Amino acid sequence: MFVNDVLDQTVLEQLSDAGVKLVALRCAGFNNVDLDTARQLGIQVCRVPAYSPQAVAEHCVAMILTLNRKTHKAYNRVREDNFDLNGLLGFNLFRKTVGIIGCGQIGRSLATIMKGFGCEVLVHDPYPQQGDFTQVELPQLLAQSDIISLHCPLNKATYHLISDEQFAQMKDGVMLINTSRGALVDTHACIAALKSRKLGYLGLDVYEQESGLFFHDLRDTIQLDDVFARLISFPNVLVTGHQGFFTQEALQEIATTTLDSLEAFGRGESLGKKALTS
Repeated sequence: MFVNDVLDQTVLEQLSDAGVKLVALRCAGFNNVDLDTARQLGIQVCRVPAYSPQAVAEHCVAMILTLNRKTHKAYNRVREDNFDLNGLLGFNLFRKTVGIIGCGQIGRSLATIMKGFGCEVLVHDPYPQQGDFTQVELPQLLAQSDIISLHCPLNKATYHLISDEQFAQMKDGVMLINTSRGALVDTHACIAALKSRKLGYLGLDVYEQESGLFFHDLRDTIQLDDVFARLISFPNVLVTGHQGFFTQEALQEIATTTLDSLEAFGRGESLGKKALTS
């Protein structure tokens, strides 16, 4: 299983009827699995809790720098022999305030990188965290951050964590980055914030309705998602197709961890922290 595969009650019941006893997720997130049904059916579910936090954190930084210094636009200009600098103005990351929502391994990795740029780092997490950053409540993070990055799981508490109310609390022209789960951000509220210029930069490696879009070559098809089409029409929006995890090291770790889980299951051993059901 991967991030956009759905294991709802119907699918799990079919798997159970076929004799399946283990579902191995090749990712960290598990919002796409009905864990209650899996438990009732006696199906174990495991995941890859942490494959390469640096991979996602570094992709997040790549999006920040691309949006800020507009390197994607400069690249296209130079290929057309256009060396004009108009429209390419950026800002120094040095001394800017970066707010990180969710301080797991990816969030902590990003905090370390941004401190290296000379940024002030604020963190919001439901559990107390220790590190070279300041832990604050969400309203303070939203109000003080120049750049906000999301690194939390998707569940009932975090669904549309960023919506109209949260955008209203942010600085004008703020940069928002989401490399976590698409539904953390209310896309319609995001478009409204872009139109009002409250949101100055938006970087997305995930999208609320990405299933059916991402991981496919759709060049010869008609884009039927009007919301996504509107989103990518903004000049200050950068979207990548859920590639934050896509490094050699991360793929190796995903494969190794998944195979280790399968072998342990075959030997009748506990899957430990990788297990979501038992």
